[in-house]
Amino acid sequence: MTELSLQIRTEQPIDSEAIERLHERAFGPGRFARTASRLREGASHRLDLSFTALVGTLLVGSVRMTPVKAGDVPALMLGPLTVEPAFESRGIGAALMRRSLDAAKAGGHTLVLLVGDEPYYSRFGFKRIPPQQLQLPGPVNPARFLALELGEGAMAGARGLVSPLPDADG
Repeated sequence: MTELSLQIRTEQPIDSEAIERLHERAFGPGRFARTASRLREGASHRLDLSFTALVGTLLVGSVRMTPVKAGDVPALMLGPLTVEPAFESRGIGAALMRRSLDAAKAGGHTLVLLVGDEPYYSRFGFKRIPPQQLQLPGPVNPARFLALELGEGAMAGARGLVSPLPDADG
């Protein structure tokens, strides 16, 4: 197999249509009903913390970060993390995750939340959120509601409902 020439770069406004098609292929029409998707509807993702993966000119992956409040604590909601099905299992998702988390930490953000598979995301430091500490505005499997502290003690004050921050820069 030939080596991929992968480029990870900050998401550009022109990427929007290709990312939407990627989400459609990866998650199908049911993606809009998911609680995490509904939460992201209320706010714009941050382009400076969202990244795309390209092989040549082909967009093969994307990760987005959306500002939210975890109770009274500012946080980021990571997702969706998407890789073109034909390019899965090649480290693209992990590269996007590392780039996005590094950018969030460098930007002074202290808490990242997501809904996803703990076995995958635990390698990046994500842990289950203790029951009843935070609630999403819709149903979610508590085993899939995860957090990563980029700043020590960031989860300590995070209690209550997770809600969008609608006037985010991005």
